[in-house]
Amino acid sequence: MAMPHNLTIENSHHSKKELLCFNGSSHGNGFDSDSPSLNEVYNTSLCNGSLHSSSCSPSDSYSKPLCNGTPTKKAQYDSDEPCGIKFVPSEKEYLCGWGAFTPSFLQYFNTPKGVLFFLCVASFLQGMIVNGFINTVITSIERRFDLRSYHSGLIASSYDIAACVCLIFVSYFGGNGHKPQWLGWGALIMGIGSVVFALPHFMTSPYEVHFSEQTGMCHSNQTLHCTESASNLSNYRFLFMFGQFLHGVGATPLYTLGVTYLDENVKSNYSPVYIAIFYTAAIIGPAAGYLLGGIFLNMYTEIGTDTDLTPENPLWVGAWWVGFLGAGAAAFLISFPLLGYPQQLPGSQRYVVMRVSEAHQLKDGSHKTASDPDFGMTVKDLPQSVLLLLKNPTFVFLCLAGATEATLIAGMSTFGPKILESQFSLSASEAATIFGYLVVPAGGGGTFLGGFIVNKMKLRCSGIIKFSLLCALISLMAMFVFLIHCPNMPVAGITASYDGSVQTEGSLQLTASCNAGCNCSKEIYSPVCGTDNIMYYSPCHAGCSGVHIHHAGGLKTYHNCSCIGDNVSMNVNQAKAGKCSSSCQKMSVLLIFIFVVILFTFLCSIPALTATLRCVSDRQRSFALGIQWIVVRTLGGIPGPIAFGSLIDISCLLWQHQCGEQGSCYIYENSTMSQYTLIVGLAYKVMGSLFFLLACILYKPPPETPRSSSGTSDESPSPVKSDTDCTI
Repeated sequence: MAMPHNLTIENSHHSKKELLCFNGSSHGNGFDSDSPSLNEVYNTSLCNGSLHSSSCSPSDSYSKPLCNGTPTKKAQYDSDEPCGIKFVPSEKEYLCGWGAFTPSFLQYFNTPKGVLFFLCVASFLQGMIVNGFINTVITSIERRFDLRSYHSGLIASSYDIAACVCLIFVSYFGGNGHKPQWLGWGALIMGIGSVVFALPHFMTSPYEVHFSEQTGMCHSNQTLHCTESASNLSNYRFLFMFGQFLHGVGATPLYTLGVTYLDENVKSNYSPVYIAIFYTAAIIGPAAGYLLGGIFLNMYTEIGTDTDLTPENPLWVGAWWVGFLGAGAAAFLISFPLLGYPQQLPGSQRYVVMRVSEAHQLKDGSHKTASDPDFGMTVKDLPQSVLLLLKNPTFVFLCLAGATEATLIAGMSTFGPKILESQFSLSASEAATIFGYLVVPAGGGGTFLGGFIVNKMKLRCSGIIKFSLLCALISLMAMFVFLIHCPNMPVAGITASYDGSVQTEGSLQLTASCNAGCNCSKEIYSPVCGTDNIMYYSPCHAGCSGVHIHHAGGLKTYHNCSCIGDNVSMNVNQAKAGKCSSSCQKMSVLLIFIFVVILFTFLCSIPALTATLRCVSDRQRSFALGIQWIVVRTLGGIPGPIAFGSLIDISCLLWQHQCGEQGSCYIYENSTMSQYTLIVGLAYKVMGSLFFLLACILYKPPPETPRSSSGTSDESPSPVKSDTDCTI
């Protein structure tokens, strides 16, 4: 009978090493056969295959690992434990509750599925607030507070700035601390940030636009009154930035500690599925934010106040602040169950010791430093921990690939609705709703499908990186859809002359002989669509002197418009309120390819995250995610919205001028907008594909990486040589 082998396995939760002993060949259980002998580990003796040593009983994990005989085949398949290992639970209980209050009914939620549910709600709220509501209402905020697109980019980037400030601290100390408490307090801070973000609505005077039936008409003497100067209103951007900063502080633990908390408390082969569900909720959140935001934008910002404006009017400002108050209250509520979870879930210890390392092997062997159970417990280990990660080329290039993807995601999610609004002459609420319908199946489906594929195909680290590279290449090809664009609607005095001919680009001539005596003001932007299918800056600029309001729907029709039509035929000199409908037939093609770009961008997100977790040591997982998020936000999330906002500003044809100050943009040049979007998209997609390729080529797995064969459980893989060939 073979003597029992003995093995020390790192436990990432504790400062002690667990001693596991088993009979038979170590290869059958996926362990290294070159394990040190028992006497080399503990000064004790063997007796009938059982270990007798008080040192083998850490009180905070297992009472005593017992060595049994080789189990029967049936026992191997009926148990979650590795062949030949019997886990005896410790006497310490990990109960769900707050302090001494641990009622029995709460323990039904003290499972991985219970944690997953509450983390999904938290990620859903985070996505709905940061990537949904803010991106939906950004146009309304620009209009209400006289902001420019680069101001909006700064507001969006404040989230990532906060994350960069907090990530090292949270991921390093939180990774070795009580993760659920960090998550709970983070949700609470995120709720406070939403309330702060809504405060400008209550701190400013009511939004008033003196726009009656006769306002903006030819020969009208009415003008807009400046209740607050544009410069004062634009200062509220700092309060928006502070609210976004709090959003970033609160969400920092969610995507670092939340991911590792899930990963540590489930089987390794189930981990990608759990993380994919978690991230899918984070993707559905923005979609819900777009849809709900579109509904709120159809409500006037001063609820209960009568107004002559309609949602189609560019001066309309919807109730942008309502969603933030509701989501903030929900974030407060979800923080309490998260604060009640224990540091470890019951039974999670077995998954830690069964995990097989796929960490990148450094040539100098310094990666073994992270295997020390005491490593990373103090601040003095922080520089060395950072150095170990920077010496890991696979980790570095996965971080850079994530940064390129994040740049596009941040830019497109912030200004995607605005691009649709400009290309197809849509209202802000219509564009937000369409973009929301696009993100739900593409982003959410791609995120979940990515984790499902990794689980179903049982991909190892190198295979996961290859899959991510393939997805990046497909989305790169789909970016060429931005070669097409819709022509600008003809706007008299801006993109077309008053006689209907094409006007020289860059020239702005709103005054013509037909409206010279109307004394039109540029501060009143209220576009109307003439019967000649030309859009005019306002009824005054169209030379209209009469108006008729239809009782059904409140649609306004202007007549006696001197700039519309050259004859006196019936109805040829009329105009209706609002923009002209776009006749562009390219919307379906553009939406389909944008769907493909979003789908394959998010399809590789969970596999890339899984590869990051696997290519580093177990004890560095939380910290590695923190460093990765810093790189992603510094190089991607922060400059992304600012760069996109600046490029979109370049394509502006008509700026708002109110009270002597330049505000937001009214009309963009569509071809220029598409051109810049294509250039930026291709550049970042090419870089992302290159980084994934380098990560795969430079990855060096352990000499013998176990791979699960077909029909066998994840707990009993057979060792095979890892394939590092990066051909697809």
